[in-house]
Amino acid sequence: MATKAEAGLGATIRAWRERLSPSTVGLSSSRSRRAAGLRREELAERAGVSVDYVVRLEQGRATAPSAQVVASLARALRLTVPERDHLYLLAGLVPPHDDLIRDDIPPGVHRVLNRLGDVAVAVFAADWQMIWWNPGWAALLGDPSTTPPEGRNFARERFPVGSDTARIASWPVVVANSADSDLAIVSDLRRATGRFPDDVRLAELIRALTLGSPRFARLWASGAVGAHREDRKTIEHPEVGPVEVDCDVLTDGESDLKIVILSALPGSAHAARLRKAFATGIVSAPTHTF
Repeated sequence: MATKAEAGLGATIRAWRERLSPSTVGLSSSRSRRAAGLRREELAERAGVSVDYVVRLEQGRATAPSAQVVASLARALRLTVPERDHLYLLAGLVPPHDDLIRDDIPPGVHRVLNRLGDVAVAVFAADWQMIWWNPGWAALLGDPSTTPPEGRNFARERFPVGSDTARIASWPVVVANSADSDLAIVSDLRRATGRFPDDVRLAELIRALTLGSPRFARLWASGAVGAHREDRKTIEHPEVGPVEVDCDVLTDGESDLKIVILSALPGSAHAARLRKAFATGIVSAPTHTF
């Protein structure tokens, strides 16, 4: 078992410094380096603190850095949200509350998404704002880039308000159990309001849907809290005919990104139509829609 010193603030900062590749932060990895990670002076420069202070932190002679210093170290060390929160706790501080929705996709998630070539994939923010899609998604449902970015919201599509023209799909999509699916979307948005209580975009979305969509308002009043996970859809594709797909929703735990994956049963006629749709409608995917 690790001792208290080995798991403490100084040792943890040193471990994170030594694991960070210089090339990751734009530094050369020359052969003259004795270690693979960042040097103390490089971390100090990136964090805006003195080298002496980094030394004292790692040696345990400085044990109470300010919240500003911890935030700077977390950014310099490229920490994940859980790691950042752990650093705050080691420093005897309360971790910051992330109360704004993120529209960026972590690099590791992006690499995985780019390898999912045989399925239709899109990524939505916590408020169901579409932020990325792959060529398969555009081929199966139509290219979302034909809709302005502010109109690419799945909740607005499912609960249109007045003359709202928000469209994620270019042609009809039939949901196997629309009642359960609608409730899942509404309860997921309620969950998001607890996760991101100060996000203006989310608050405006809830206000607009509550005032403008009686169906949304009725479901919102039920108070359900949950997360959208899976359902079955049929896409009425104009060239290949109806394509029945399973819709699975994966969530990135740190930012509540929703990764929506559409796939057909292997060996089925729908899988063949899905492949045909991909072959006849390849559209380039954006790296980001904003």
